[in-house]
Amino acid sequence: MAVSFLQEREVSDLCLGKPPLRSLSASSTIAHALAALNNSEDNFISVWTCDHRSKKEEEGEEEGGECCRCVGKVCMVDVVCFLSREDNLLSPSQALKAPLSVILTQAPPRIVVHLEPSSTLLEAIDLILQGAQNLVVPIIAATRKSGISRRKQIQIQKSLSTSHNGREFCWITQEDVIRFLLGSIGLFTPLPALSIDSLGIISTDVLAIDYYSPASLALPAISKSLADQTSVAIVDSDGTFIGEISPSTLGCCDETVAAAIATLSAGDLMAYIDGGGPPEDLLRVVKARLREKNLEKMLQEFMILSPLASDASSASSASSSDEESSSARIRMRPGGRYSRSSSYSARMVRKAEAIVCHPKSSLIAVMIQAIAHRVNYLWVIEDDCSLVGIVTFSNMLKVFREHLETM
Repeated sequence: MAVSFLQEREVSDLCLGKPPLRSLSASSTIAHALAALNNSEDNFISVWTCDHRSKKEEEGEEEGGECCRCVGKVCMVDVVCFLSREDNLLSPSQALKAPLSVILTQAPPRIVVHLEPSSTLLEAIDLILQGAQNLVVPIIAATRKSGISRRKQIQIQKSLSTSHNGREFCWITQEDVIRFLLGSIGLFTPLPALSIDSLGIISTDVLAIDYYSPASLALPAISKSLADQTSVAIVDSDGTFIGEISPSTLGCCDETVAAAIATLSAGDLMAYIDGGGPPEDLLRVVKARLREKNLEKMLQEFMILSPLASDASSASSASSSDEESSSARIRMRPGGRYSRSSSYSARMVRKAEAIVCHPKSSLIAVMIQAIAHRVNYLWVIEDDCSLVGIVTFSNMLKVFREHLETM
């Protein structure tokens, strides 16, 4: 029954209510991407290549999305990791002039894949298990089942103010698929009640760094965790799990967090990016260490957005009231959204507390916990806080797919 359910359900069922993708041209610079991210509530922005004078269009054939392709996605973590490279720290303004292509994932597997709305949910799951993170689906085409005539669809397409030949697209994520499966979890009995330990979906191949290690040493792990949709564990010398450096949390910061990565320890960086805002003592440490490293241009960029804009203003704020100090650091953006000028953009700020579970937790409990906290993974720890491993949405989808093979 579960097999037929996944074969009958189309990807368009997951598109309902999805907002159209915000997009950037692949020919944009990193500065363009940074500006778009700072003025958007989206954590990721799609990147497209578009040829509006394609041969198909010149021949007068029906307009479609074939000459516009989503080739990737970009987020603040991509920008921060790029700016945190040693050579870019020397001249961040120059680094921002680099083409967007330098931070796009080029190697297989493709993390962004186009998919027709009539494709089955089973096909979508298979693509995700092959490495796809986002499935790009036309929104208009997904309305064919609703009784709208083909002529009416074309009229709607032509009226849309999009850059993709009059069509809008959304994307489907691993979380969307897990949510959908959770709504029909009874079809997969007894699988949901089994523990993640017994199912063998706890991965022990985790990305981790010692609490006292320089945060800069975590950069390769941060980049890989972004690609894998996981996180970087912070552990002590005994392997006890302390916390994490999460791309989700790091993505809520602005570009000046690159200065913190260049100067702080992994443990201090975890505190710096916490949802409550960076402590002022760490802000001062960052500022001092930038001077020590002769990173004057990065210091200048950091000072523009830092609440410690100068020694003079620092002294002045110390004598002012807490209320005045707080109001100086928080500004109202257009649309009524608040942002912290020191390290936060208009995107939702998430508390930097790691979400954990136990090896004996049931599959359904882990699914609900991950969805409730809007994460793609859970750290698995023992009662003594020793790190066992990590369980991901991809692990969960794999066990569902294998379960179908036995039915």
